[in-house]
Amino acid sequence: MRPLDQLAKIAEKAVSIGNDLIKTTRPQTITEKAERDTFTDVDVKIERAVRSYLDDVTPEIGFFGEEEGGIFRVGNDECIWALDPIDGTANFVHGVPLCGVSLALMRGDRAVVAAIVLPYLDFYYSAVSGQGAFVNGKPIRVSKTTDLPKAIVAIGDYAVGVAAAEKNKQRVALTAALAARVERIRMFGSAAHDLVWLAEGRIDGAVILSNKIHDVAAGVLIAREAGARVVDSSGLDHSSRSMHTIAVAPGVLPGLLEVVQPILKSDRVQEVGEFGAGI
Repeated sequence: MRPLDQLAKIAEKAVSIGNDLIKTTRPQTITEKAERDTFTDVDVKIERAVRSYLDDVTPEIGFFGEEEGGIFRVGNDECIWALDPIDGTANFVHGVPLCGVSLALMRGDRAVVAAIVLPYLDFYYSAVSGQGAFVNGKPIRVSKTTDLPKAIVAIGDYAVGVAAAEKNKQRVALTAALAARVERIRMFGSAAHDLVWLAEGRIDGAVILSNKIHDVAAGVLIAREAGARVVDSSGLDHSSRSMHTIAVAPGVLPGLLEVVQPILKSDRVQEVGEFGAGI
């Protein structure tokens, strides 16, 4: 495989393609994937454009996209690009400027290269395993918060689609428990925002009750490279096989797990190589 630094530049170029399309295109068609869960023609246009670029410059690397899929099982030493063409599609459709393009290069069950762009905010985030995390070329670090009552914690969207009502009982309970313990709760509607803003120190924790690789892999690497602890609900190190994604400034981890664990009980582990868990 070619050097990770070279692949990182390719990843940054790839998300810039999505950035330009989001800024210059409004959705013409909105398609329902499941009840209250949609994608647009712009999602598909970005995915196809990014995939075409990556196929040209890295033909040796597989590809998996949220909308049209692709190869999704890889061995321990194989690599694959994982793309969310618009993370925060509902926000995009409604004109809320909180959405992003998220791309990770996976090696086995971990991301080794990540690039995320937040188009309407002109923030480009990047990370290479072992080399730190950056926004617009400047290093970023997680917050130094150690007191949970002084922490802002983001939570992922509530579930939609099949069995949403049952899944949301847990999410509502989690919201109530956090509301009693943290300074503020935020729901940005985009896992990319949750994780990069944690990495940048804008918030202190993010609890996402899912682990779809196209949604979180890039943000998880950026958060880790900025000094965050990223674990599952058992407190074990997070990987693509985890059910949940809990990313947090190290000083807040014990307190946050104390709140989260009684509600989530334990983190079920996915089969090896399965790309994505939960909703």
